Amino acid sequence: MKKNQYAAVHVKYLVLTAMLGALAFGLMLLYPPIPIFPSFLKFDLAEIPSLFAGFFLGPLGGMGVILVKMGLKLVFDPSKTGYIGELMSVIGSVAYVLPASLIYRFRHTRGGAGIALVAGTLIASVVMVFVNKYMAFPLYGNLYHMSIEDIVEMGTKVMPFIKDETMLLWLSVFPFNLLKHGVTALLVWIMYKRVSILVRSVLEQNPRPDREDTPKGVPNGDEQHTQDQ
Repeated sequence: MKKNQYAAVHVKYLVLTAMLGALAFGLMLLYPPIPIFPSFLKFDLAEIPSLFAGFFLGPLGGMGVILVKMGLKLVFDPSKTGYIGELMSVIGSVAYVLPASLIYRFRHTRGGAGIALVAGTLIASVVMVFVNKYMAFPLYGNLYHMSIEDIVEMGTKVMPFIKDETMLLWLSVFPFNLLKHGVTALLVWIMYKRVSILVRSVLEQNPRPDREDTPKGVPNGDEQHTQDQ
């Protein structure tokens, strides 16, 4: 009987991963323009489902949501950037969700989630500076026959004080990612408790938190209330 119970839980994990991936894809298509940043920087909230999956389904669940999201993107919204934009999106998502979900594994509480979100935001923001410098800018330059000066000029048009690549990276790309991931982290923090209760109700075979068959990785409600007060 216990084997059947765990099999049912694993099916629910897969279904929940697919649903969160579809939600992430929908959010990915909504990117309001941020006029103070260059047009090649896209602001979206697609990492909210990925983070919840990473927290409550484990790091592999978070990576699964990212893969589902990008798979749907390639099927229903074909690349307009020679797949460079999609590659950058995957790298940015992994750099954000993976560290946060790994940190969260050591403390399944709202406080632990807060630490994980701050760390993920800082790590991803720094990583994307170097990813843009050594991957995105050269690849886009080759695709569109642009020099690094042309790319810098795109930043200068909205931020006149940007004069070179270093300034573009640290005064535009870096703060953009801080804003993007910071807003995402804030929304996840606000929704954390309600979503954790919802996920537990979906995945648990028995709602009692002291049962041994509570799925691993899903925060225990009693633990949250005692440690986060």
